[in-house]
Amino acid sequence: MTSIKLNTSIPGPRSKALVRRSADAVARGVSQLTPIFVEHSEGAVIEDVDGNRFLDLAGGIGCLNVGHRDPGVVNALHAQADRFLHTCFMVTPYESYVRVCEKLNALAPGSTPKKTILLNSGAEAVENAIKIARAYTKRPGVICFEDGFHGRTLLALSLTSKTQPYKAGFEPFASDIYRVPYAYCYRCSYSLTYPDCQLHCAHHLEDTFKRVVAAESVAAIIAEPVLGEGGFVPPPQEWLGVLADICRRHGILLIADEVQSGFGRTGKLFACEHSGVEPDLIVSAKSLGGGLPLAAVTGKAHIMDNTAPGSLGGTFGGNPLACEAALATLDALDKNQLYKQAMTLGSQFRNRALRWKEIFPCVGDVRGIGAMQAIELILPDGTPDSNTTKQLTRYCYAHGVILVTAGTYSNVIRILMPLVITEEQMDEALEVMESGFESITGLFAARVSYDAVTR
Repeated sequence: MTSIKLNTSIPGPRSKALVRRSADAVARGVSQLTPIFVEHSEGAVIEDVDGNRFLDLAGGIGCLNVGHRDPGVVNALHAQADRFLHTCFMVTPYESYVRVCEKLNALAPGSTPKKTILLNSGAEAVENAIKIARAYTKRPGVICFEDGFHGRTLLALSLTSKTQPYKAGFEPFASDIYRVPYAYCYRCSYSLTYPDCQLHCAHHLEDTFKRVVAAESVAAIIAEPVLGEGGFVPPPQEWLGVLADICRRHGILLIADEVQSGFGRTGKLFACEHSGVEPDLIVSAKSLGGGLPLAAVTGKAHIMDNTAPGSLGGTFGGNPLACEAALATLDALDKNQLYKQAMTLGSQFRNRALRWKEIFPCVGDVRGIGAMQAIELILPDGTPDSNTTKQLTRYCYAHGVILVTAGTYSNVIRILMPLVITEEQMDEALEVMESGFESITGLFAARVSYDAVTR
């Protein structure tokens, strides 16, 4: 039985009406990637207001690793709603906040004792991580990476790399921010090739300390263990470890931004675990709340406790509903074996996508870790192809699959399906994507059974 069901052309009449209402009521700066208005969702399926059903490979941009309306999350929310909705943890605290912090402290990589603060969003968590790093080191500077994304509030936006549509027109930005190339091997900033490069991009930080900003002025280096919005770029496995060594050598804190890569997406709770690295601070959000807004900074206890009482917090940070959802989410990741499922789904996608790379010249690169997978689309000369990327996403949502793009040049398709998607549903979605490539390029793939390689 197929999960996709299309009763109308896409968008349907009720979605079209809501698109018009949205244009009249919602500020223009809030864009919508698809003209599909949601009525109901379950697992990996979204049903719109016109009764059309879609397979969701966007997952609320990575917020639904445990799926839409996970039963444990829904039950926890109902139970909490019957007790109380808000008190502010800083005024009249509650146990669920403490339990989430205890869980994250225990689950964070490394043996150093940890402590956690809870916040509302990834951007807010990034800002607080920088505050904590500056307070601990008594230094102002922060080094971030090209193609990185850390949020849209002022300090977070200063760290974010992509100019359009995120930064243009919002200047001036925060000071003491320094940007260096990421380990983006497909488009190496130094025109080198891994592994012959010997991780030049990481070791080049020592030159940055001599020519751009002194090491003794740098509080932290903030890095995504896998680029998110920047194009789902996994660096070489040892890259993060080299950064950690450089940070230790110079008394700099390493902040791992795990907002999009965390909570099972790469097959482990945090992507930095693949490198065997214990960051000083970990920023998490998105799938932590199982669909509710929740973020965290988890760090080494002696660093986290360096700030004065009252210096960290926020009115809604660690809202009791979101805390209960997070506890249920962490349980669901284990109970449903979603770490293992992430690896299975990632292999299923890669097997298909690598074949596309052989057939369709526009597929330049296939990359990822676990279920954090992507394809980068290119023109014949190897330059980014955002037009085909846009055409493919439009074809797919018109045929029942919701996709989101990524990359500084908007030429990457990133895969963020809920990890509860079945392999049959995933195969159905991949069939639509393959049909999209065939329609756009005029090239046709010989249809074969993928059972042997995906199950």
